[in-house]
Amino acid sequence: MRLPDDSETRFEINIVPMIDAIFAILAFFIISTLYLTRSEGLPVNLPSAATAEPQPPEEINVTINTNGDIFLNRQFIELKDLEGAVRSVVGSRPQALVVINADEQVLHGRVVSVMDRLRQVKGVRLAIAAKKV
Repeated sequence: MRLPDDSETRFEINIVPMIDAIFAILAFFIISTLYLTRSEGLPVNLPSAATAEPQPPEEINVTINTNGDIFLNRQFIELKDLEGAVRSVVGSRPQALVVINADEQVLHGRVVSVMDRLRQVKGVRLAIAAKKV
């Protein structure tokens, strides 16, 4: 009795699922890179200048350490002097961003009193720094 010979069957590699996976990955990267660009205005062709310098947005940092001490841009300051000092740093810039870096051990009342003083400065936006979990 003779068994059928399977040696004549040709093996084929089906690459269609691999192509689908590659296109899915490519589409993911194309779509995700669209969200990485940050456009602040309308797209225009800017002129070039030899003396042009990038102007990073300045933010004002207010830090409250574990003892409740307040620092404005790394310089120690009293709570009663905070409003005037921030007002002089802000100057005439509209919508200045003040970032509050408070230690997690600081009492909530201390942070609220700092925020209250900062809100009395015209044109200041507040942000509270936190670690991403």
